[in-house]
Amino acid sequence: MTRLTSGLAALVASVAVLTGCAAPAAEQPAASQSVPAGDGPLVAFYGDSYTLGTGASDPSLRWSTIISEERGWREYNPSVNGLGFVNHRTSFEGGDLPGLVVAADPDIVVVTMGLNDSFSYDARADEIHDQIGADLDRIAGALPDARLVVVEPFWYTDERPESVDVIAGWVHDAALDVGADWVPGASRWLEGHPEWMAADGLHPNDDGYAEMARRMDAELTTLGL
Repeated sequence: MTRLTSGLAALVASVAVLTGCAAPAAEQPAASQSVPAGDGPLVAFYGDSYTLGTGASDPSLRWSTIISEERGWREYNPSVNGLGFVNHRTSFEGGDLPGLVVAADPDIVVVTMGLNDSFSYDARADEIHDQIGADLDRIAGALPDARLVVVEPFWYTDERPESVDVIAGWVHDAALDVGADWVPGASRWLEGHPEWMAADGLHPNDDGYAEMARRMDAELTTLGL
């Protein structure tokens, strides 16, 4: 598992790899950008590589798919590698993932964003803060009948820069402002378990995603979902 060290050079090197979020072709899951048919609730997931499932041996083993199948949800998951509230916003077709989420007209929206923004925090803190509020305001306003669940941003090492908790606080405040449900503690779900990380040292492996699914399932049950 990659470790953040006290040296700035080591941090920058680590950041450059994760923000790219490019797994080998065999490990790269496909985003689910078509709205599935069926009778169950349609649930849209707005996230980065940790919700896309990069590092899993198969997309069916990512946490979002595990909990969707267990709950009878129709999963709409257009999550994008490297995505943040400001990071890589134009790195996919159209450059507007929140727009895709809104257009799907889901019954539930699960937002799992913010990890990658830690790598831009020093230069773009104000922009990150503003965009968090803008994204959640937009989704909540466009989907007034949808249940909005906002998850504390994930993190991937035991050591954590100050930005992780600052951004998590901003996401929490914005979630409260729009009346969204809040899932706390997700930045520490993988903490202390390097065996839950994939060979790239950056993303969860199948066991890591299984643990994330277990923790998320418990939190969603607490919320009555």
